[in-house]
Amino acid sequence: MTDWGVHLLDYGLLGMGSPVPKTISALGGRFAYPDLYEETPDTLTTLYEFDKFNLVWDSAMGIDNGSYNRDHGIAYIGNNGTLILNRGGWEVIEEKQSEHKVSKPLVKASDNGLNNHMVNFFSCLRSRKKEELACSIQAGAHVATVAQMGNIAFRSGEKLTWDEGTKLFTNKSINEKYLMSDYHNGYTLPKI
Repeated sequence: MTDWGVHLLDYGLLGMGSPVPKTISALGGRFAYPDLYEETPDTLTTLYEFDKFNLVWDSAMGIDNGSYNRDHGIAYIGNNGTLILNRGGWEVIEEKQSEHKVSKPLVKASDNGLNNHMVNFFSCLRSRKKEELACSIQAGAHVATVAQMGNIAFRSGEKLTWDEGTKLFTNKSINEKYLMSDYHNGYTLPKI
């Protein structure tokens, strides 16, 4: 989830202006390619619970005909319709019982967002003006943190609860196992 996941979770997290989730659950495994030597699940579903909405990460490697007939993307599901978007564009699908006419056929992306992102990033490196970043370092760190929470939920096999006050999971053994690294060659971090 900290590879492809951060490039899609950001749509949902930043779009909803969300803090970290209250709870995180995940399940999956290596089902599409069980003989590959890797730790990463090729199939993963993660449920993030926030105060006012839920966010579901659903990933299945090797399946190009996914949700809404797309190989990737985000869906904001509302009472009147669903907004579906990815790097190729966006569209709105109206709920059948909706009294509002909100359908909008596919609107193709007008430019290459990835290229624009890289141009902005390198421009800020050259100018050393981090305030000109289109996506702040804090926003990127936030998305990576939420993605890593999904990884930890999958690896631990537990429903995790986050304590925003302590910035730790409520299960102490999860914090010890997944938030603290086992360093090699006797290296330790100083206690602060």
